[in-house]
Amino acid sequence: MIGELYEEALRGGARVEIEHADGRRRPLPVQDWLAARPGDGGLLDRCEGATLDVGSGPGRLTVALARRGVPVLGIDLAPAAVALTVAAGGPALCRDVFGRVPGTGRWRTVLLADGNIGIGGDPVALLRRVLALLAPGGRVLLEAEPPGAGFRVEPLRLRSGRSVGDWFTWAHVSADAVAGLAAACTATVTELWEEADRWFVALRSGNPRR
Repeated sequence: MIGELYEEALRGGARVEIEHADGRRRPLPVQDWLAARPGDGGLLDRCEGATLDVGSGPGRLTVALARRGVPVLGIDLAPAAVALTVAAGGPALCRDVFGRVPGTGRWRTVLLADGNIGIGGDPVALLRRVLALLAPGGRVLLEAEPPGAGFRVEPLRLRSGRSVGDWFTWAHVSADAVAGLAAACTATVTELWEEADRWFVALRSGNPRR
C-alpha cells in the first residue's frame, strides 16, 4: 500500500498524509518533489561528473542535471516516479539502492536529497552502500535536518482517507549529526552548507582508494 499511495499522490489522484506512531499526521510534500525548490541550485552546482540520484522521485534533480549536460541516472522504487522522470527528459530506472545498481564503483557523485538519508531507517548502512557506489575520489551530497535535531528513527506510514499503508522505518538526521555517522563508515564530512533554510552535507570516503 505504501507504494500505491505514494504513486497515487504523484499522479495527483489523492491527498496523502504521513502518519506518525502517535497519530500525528502531516501532508506528504509531493509539491516539493515535482518542481524546482529554493536551495536546489547549490546542490546541483556541486554535482561533479556522473551523478546517481538515489530516491529520485519524480525526478526534478535528475532532469535538471540532464539539462545541464551532466551524466545522471535517477533510481526509485516507484514505477510512477520513474515514468514521470523519463517523461520530463531525465534517465531513470526502477531500482533499490541496496540491489543491483548500474555503474557501481564508477559514480563521481551520489545524491541523497530531500532527506533521503532516512531511507531504510539505518543511515550508516545506507552511507556504506552509497560510498561503495562511488568512484575513487567521489563524494556523497546529502540533505539533512537543521542542526540540533540529532539522530532518531521512527515508524511511519502513509494514509489517504480510509486507505492506510504498511508501517516503514525512517531515520531523521540533523546536519551536525552526520559527521558521527560518517565516521562509522570511515568517511569524512568535507562541507556543510545552508541555503534557503535547507541544510546539506558533503562527505568522502576515508579509504584512500576512494
